[in-house]
Order: sequence, then structure tokens, then C-alpha cells
Amino acid sequence: MKKMLLHKSTTEQLTSYLRERKIITLLQEVIETEKPGEGNMNYTIRIKLNDGSLIVKQSNPYVEKYPSVPAPQDRALAEAAFYKKISTNSIVAAMMPSFIGVDEMNFINVIEDLGEANDLSFLYQSKDQLQPTDVLSLCDYLSELHGSFVIEKPNDDFSNIELRKLNHEHIFVYPFMEDNGFDLDTVQVGLQELSLKYKRSDALKNAAQTLGEQYLLNGTHLIHGDFYHGSWVNASGKLYVIDPEFGHYGAPEFDLGVMQAHFHLTGEHTSTFELVEKHYKKSASFNQDLCDAFIGIEILRRLIGLAQLPLKMTIHEKELLLQKACSLLKVNI
Repeated sequence: MKKMLLHKSTTEQLTSYLRERKIITLLQEVIETEKPGEGNMNYTIRIKLNDGSLIVKQSNPYVEKYPSVPAPQDRALAEAAFYKKISTNSIVAAMMPSFIGVDEMNFINVIEDLGEANDLSFLYQSKDQLQPTDVLSLCDYLSELHGSFVIEKPNDDFSNIELRKLNHEHIFVYPFMEDNGFDLDTVQVGLQELSLKYKRSDALKNAAQTLGEQYLLNGTHLIHGDFYHGSWVNASGKLYVIDPEFGHYGAPEFDLGVMQAHFHLTGEHTSTFELVEKHYKKSASFNQDLCDAFIGIEILRRLIGLAQLPLKMTIHEKELLLQKACSLLKVNI
């Protein structure tokens, strides 16, 4: 099998490639390609055929949105492994696009195209709220994922450790470096000055380090690993979960914490959090303090780290959220 570079391929080359992989038949051909949305990690295209369409993703040895940031290229294989694992659970599988195939040599995945779908990132800039039915669907997904794919004790099975190390750097380390080369005033004037007291707090750095060590431990429950609005897509009135490349056996508290952190960032009402508390099925070992800490750290990294969101917030509103995050981490600033 020859080397394939999606970003340099013509429609004829794509047709030949997909036929060779037996993804499409001799009667099908690629008509055109387009960008399906704003991707962060991978080069992703929608391939339009003469009788349908496909989503094709290729992972390169860097982050697609930030080419200067190296990333493990085999993350495509982790995503493929996740899809294979969850295929045995009808509830989880029904909330994800169908997985069609993987090219391990070229780090390419082919996935069902959900059509003209939009992720829920628009909620960062609007005053809209998630529909209660969507909150329930997200809780159902996590409850099934965390509750159905459990191993007896932590091991190296699907640890996805290299990608976790990259994530670890950007969640638990980078946001708390005073001189990390990223001027937050380019995001919003005044944010760099606001961030300094958090970047200079030894107590906060220690809390982040301890929590980061917990994140890097292998766990016993399969988790999505990047469960936020950018990974939730509304297609034809139904909510889907996508992009599970950060998935691994870890702590369910991480998924639940990240989700609720983003509920804070989009200004969800108290009723949304109450719905999560009532509907998500916690395991007997679920640690609420750990979940709260993950909520706090995710808020912090999204406000003063590299992975910025299109937030429509004043500096004062961000400061209140940063204080909320510290209280969840049990750190006084």
C-alpha cells in the first residue's frame, strides 16, 4: 500500500485509494471534497461521492490547528480502537457515527458522514441553553460507556498514554507557566494580567501537579477523554458524540468533570447540573472530590491555557469563573 497524504490528493487519487481499500465500489467515485468543520487535532475532509458521502480523517505528527505542536501520529489508531470497543454496546454505538474502516499504515480513519451537522460550540457565544433531552442523552452515553466497559484492575490495555501525555501538558502544566510564550492579551485585553496570580500560585501548581499525576494513572473504566461541546454534534435533530481519540481506560470523574466544566463556561443554569446529578449513574467507587477537581482544572486551562474557546465573557466574568475553579480545587487565591 502506497503512502497517502489526504491534503495533497486529487479527487481521482482519492477515488483510486478508496476503491483499493474496498471502501467504495467501482461504480462509485469522488466528486469533490470539503472541510466539514473546524477540526483541532486531525486533517479532516468530507468526501462527496456520486451517491453519498464519507468523513475521512488523517492524523499527522502534529496538531492540525497548531502545526508547531507535536502530537503522536498513532492517535488515529486509538480512535479506531475506541470505535471497535464500543460497537458491542447498542446505546453507546447509536450515539456515535458508524466506523467504516482504518488504514493503519497511513493513520487514516473513514467514518459515517452525519450530513450537515454542527457541533455545539456555538453555545460558548450564545445565551442559549442545552435542551434537557440533550443533557439526558449525554448522561446516558457516559453512564453506559463508564458502566459497560470496565476491567478488573488497571493495566496497559488501551492506555493511550502518549496522547494522554500531550493532553496532560496542556491541562496541568502549560496553563500554570508564567512564561509559556502565549500572550493572553491576544485573546482578550487584560487576561494576561488577570492570569498572573494563578500562574504564580504555588498552591495551585501543586494541586495541578497532583491531579495531573492522577490523570496519567491507568484506570478501570473506558472514558471518552474529550467530552465537551466540540465533541457533540447535532444532526437531523439527534445528538451524536464524535472524536474519541483521547479515549482510554481511566477515571470516569474526568469525563464528567470536563462536561460540567464546559457547562460552567457556557453559562448553563443550575437545573442542568441538577439533571446531571440525578441522571448520571455513578459507580460505587465514584469520587466526587476528584470530579470537582477535574471541573476546576478544565475551567482554568480553558481560560488561561492555549486551548482557548470562543467565549463571550467579560474579564470580570472570567475572574469569577477562575475563582470558582480554584474553590473546586480547594485552593485559595
